[in-house]
Amino acid sequence: MSKPVALLPGLFFLLVITTTTTASGQGIFVSATGPVNRSMGGAATAAPLESLGSLFWNPASISSLPEDEMSIGLAASLPVLHTDSFIPGLGGDSSRAEPGVTPLPNVGLIHRPKNSGTTFGLGIFSAAGFRTNFPASLTNPVFVPQSNTPGVPGGLGQVYTEAAFLQVIPTVSWQVTDSVSIGVGPTLTLGDVTIDPMVFNAPNDADGSGAPRYPSAHGTRTHWGAGVQAGIYYEGLNYWHSGLTVKSPQWMETFRYNTEDELGRPVLQTMGMDLPMVISLGTAWSGWEGLVIAADVRYYDYANTEGFESSGFQPDGSVAGLGWNSIVSVATGVQYEVNQDLLMRAGYTFNENPIPDSQAFFNIGAPLYYQHELHVGMSYRLTKRLWLNFAYTYYFENEISGPVVTPAGAIPGSSVTSRETVHIADIGFTVRY
Repeated sequence: MSKPVALLPGLFFLLVITTTTTASGQGIFVSATGPVNRSMGGAATAAPLESLGSLFWNPASISSLPEDEMSIGLAASLPVLHTDSFIPGLGGDSSRAEPGVTPLPNVGLIHRPKNSGTTFGLGIFSAAGFRTNFPASLTNPVFVPQSNTPGVPGGLGQVYTEAAFLQVIPTVSWQVTDSVSIGVGPTLTLGDVTIDPMVFNAPNDADGSGAPRYPSAHGTRTHWGAGVQAGIYYEGLNYWHSGLTVKSPQWMETFRYNTEDELGRPVLQTMGMDLPMVISLGTAWSGWEGLVIAADVRYYDYANTEGFESSGFQPDGSVAGLGWNSIVSVATGVQYEVNQDLLMRAGYTFNENPIPDSQAFFNIGAPLYYQHELHVGMSYRLTKRLWLNFAYTYYFENEISGPVVTPAGAIPGSSVTSRETVHIADIGFTVRY
């Protein structure tokens, strides 16, 4: 048996934390919002097709929407998650999580006063998040129950993580010239994060067994955060469009958890986590009648964001952070008007993986390493003012693999491998008036 295994019994684990939905897109953030934007692969910075995509990805572009509008979308996300682990002398096995289906609601409103160059908008978005639910195991080393006996190896036991970040984005956009508009608005964020076991604080040994353990972190509340986003949208010559948006970091208040030590005594634990800055640059072309082609390039600054930038164990046995890299994502989409009542769309999104293989152990509870997404969808006009929108997204299987890590270092010959696919169905309505 490897000696590092016995040094800190609860440490074959590591779950993680991050936010609102069970399936995101670029790391913790969603890659698309609402069925229209989803079926375009998330490309919207220079392609204002409806309110949800415009409000979330470029506030300036709402000036180009032709009418007042309300859009409602409800997505259902189903991830399929597996984690395998192996430790020499202990063996290995595979476990499947049961996160279930997560609903992702989105609402967008657009209003332009008559004869005004100012457009007002309000969006409510499922902006970021995920969920895992791995059962305890007697054969999969990382999910072996935490040990309370010195010298007896243990894992993290049952792992449950859930993060949900809801954003409210009031927006105003000004039509500066016939071809240029600018937009800005605050981003108000509500975040719920649950972590079991709570590895971002030090384990405790209140019972004096000599084998400290991590408590759960279910006793929490909704926490608040804020930031700002600003964008510019340009309609150029020859049917070319371009846009640029900057979302500031979402600075969250410190997450607080009412937990207890091994003797049941109350303990207050805290954790810091923000959402990263996002920069989006987009272009679109609509030179053929009924056809729109769009592409966005986005940068996510995880490497400089609290909760994501640090990695590894600290001297007290707590985990410093998720150890993510900053990434670039590319979203592409095509819309074709079959007739005045039917629009068809398809999109593809590529994401760099923010999680290095060396950090696979520390991200068992954060299954956010997908890279390839395929999107299809349609809109059908039900009445003169009412459209039905639908989209389906498939995240192709991806995996990360690295060693099992303890505070004494990586266990030689060990491995932990996580893999995932995701299915998302999105349906909604758009009313123009």
